[in-house]
Amino acid sequence: MDFKELKKKILNDIKVEVSEEFDKNFERKAFFTQKWKERKIGQRGSLLEVRGGGGLRGSIRAEIVGDAVRWTSSLPYAGIHNWGGEISVTNKMKRFFWAKYYELCGKIKYKRDKKVTKATMRYSREAEFYKNLALMKVGSKIHIPQRQFIGNSPEVEQAIERAIEPTMGELEDYLKEQLKQRKP
Repeated sequence: MDFKELKKKILNDIKVEVSEEFDKNFERKAFFTQKWKERKIGQRGSLLEVRGGGGLRGSIRAEIVGDAVRWTSSLPYAGIHNWGGEISVTNKMKRFFWAKYYELCGKIKYKRDKKVTKATMRYSREAEFYKNLALMKVGSKIHIPQRQFIGNSPEVEQAIERAIEPTMGELEDYLKEQLKQRKP
C-alpha cells in the first residue's frame, strides 16, 4: 500500500467515525455533553432530528477535500441552528405562523361542558405560540438558541484518534519500508 492509499484510508475512517458521532448528537439532543436548550413548544418531532427526508439531520454530508474532511448541509437554516443567532420576521414568516395557528386551532376539541380536553391542551398552547409569532411586526427579531451538532471538540479529537489507531500500524510499516529502501 502506498502513502496516497494510506492517507485516503485514514481520511475515510475519520469521515465515517466522526460522522457517526455527529449523527449521535441528534439522538443525545446535545453537542456531545453540552445539552441543547429545550424547545418552548411541543415535544412532537423536530426539524433537527428528521432522518433522511427533509430534516437537518439527514442533510449533513461529509466529503474528503484534499488533506481534510468537510461536513456540509444544503439547508439554509443549518448555520443558525449550529451557531445560534437572531432572524428577522418577514411577511412570508407571518403567513406561515398564521397558517400553523389556524391548522392547530382546527385540532382543538371541546367537551360538552365547553372545556378543552386534556389531550388537546397541547394544541391550544402550541396554537397560542404561533399566534404570538404571527402578531410580531415585520422586522422584529426572533432569537434562535444554539443547538450545535457539528464542530471541533475534545470528543471529536478522541473519535479521530479511534479512527486512525488501527491504520497507524500500517503507516509505521510503510515508513519503515521507505527508510529501508533509502539506506545505501
